[in-house]
Amino acid sequence: MRTDLCDRLGIDYPIVGFSPSEHVVAALSRAGGLGVLGCVRYNDADELDAVLTWLDEQTGGRPYGVDVVMPSHVPTEGAQADLDQLIPPGHRDFVERTLLRLGVPPLGVDESRRAGVLGWLHSVARSHVEVALNHPVRLIANALGSPPPDVIDQAHDHGLVVAALAGRADHARSHVAKGVDVVVAQGYEAGGHTGEIGSMVLIPEIVDAVGGEVPVLAAGGIGSGRQIAAALALGARGVWMGSVWLGTREYQSPPALREALLKAGSADTVRSRIYSGKPARLLRNRWTDAWAETEAPQPLPMPLQNLLVSDAHARLMESGDPTVVPMPVGQIVGRMNEVRPVADVLADLVAEGDETLTRMGKLS
Repeated sequence: MRTDLCDRLGIDYPIVGFSPSEHVVAALSRAGGLGVLGCVRYNDADELDAVLTWLDEQTGGRPYGVDVVMPSHVPTEGAQADLDQLIPPGHRDFVERTLLRLGVPPLGVDESRRAGVLGWLHSVARSHVEVALNHPVRLIANALGSPPPDVIDQAHDHGLVVAALAGRADHARSHVAKGVDVVVAQGYEAGGHTGEIGSMVLIPEIVDAVGGEVPVLAAGGIGSGRQIAAALALGARGVWMGSVWLGTREYQSPPALREALLKAGSADTVRSRIYSGKPARLLRNRWTDAWAETEAPQPLPMPLQNLLVSDAHARLMESGDPTVVPMPVGQIVGRMNEVRPVADVLADLVAEGDETLTRMGKLS
């Protein structure tokens, strides 16, 4: 199971794995895929620099990538204290009432625990790019479409491959016109920020839209070798997988989160704007259900919604209650039934993918 994308990225298998965990990223790259680190949780550039230095050492010279959250147009933004003033009091009251009703202890969450809050700001995402350019990163991906033109130029000047996620064919064409090298076709089934078109329809639409010159990675609803083979059959040159790594041994999650993920089925997710202000697929639980009730306020735009719920997310995660933990995850969560090492998961993906492609090649 090898495509031309493998040669371009210097990897053994056309499997790109996104994770907020540097341990998962390192294991993926060592095993022959391309691990991509989600940078949004890093408020401080020095902290990200230390993590990338660790990755440089742990990947043994194998390539890895980074993922930033950066709109293509520079927004107007202030300091976090200024942005906090834009959050309506009614929204704060709803969050506090809901936490009380759900039985979540009022823990003293201080500012130092608000990991990733500033990472949603455009200015901080730019600092992530600057840090990444000082490391042997092979790919930089943007979760919010095309990066700004100067960021694309910077990345190309450093020899990096630029990727961008797309949920529609016209978005993909726009990415390519702006200089993006790889398009990630992310279907409705995906975890985190995702669009409204299912993968079976979206992948061939985007492949046809960008032509054969630009490789497409398939994302959303992929958690087995058979699904990887299906993505390749639809014209993708590889896959982008995120949710499946949440169930691996290297992903250091609280016990409550791990229990919730292992118990969840494919129907136990919901697409909502309550996590960041943009539509994202999340693990469905009592917290997400509360936001769907008639008296709940409408989620705020990014980054205000993330600022609103950041402390609540910390409290929910620390509560130890698997029925409230906040977590982006795709519909593939139903395949997470046991905790396994990243290398074992990757090996099974490749073996099943090869077997499926061989079987399909015998059909007439």
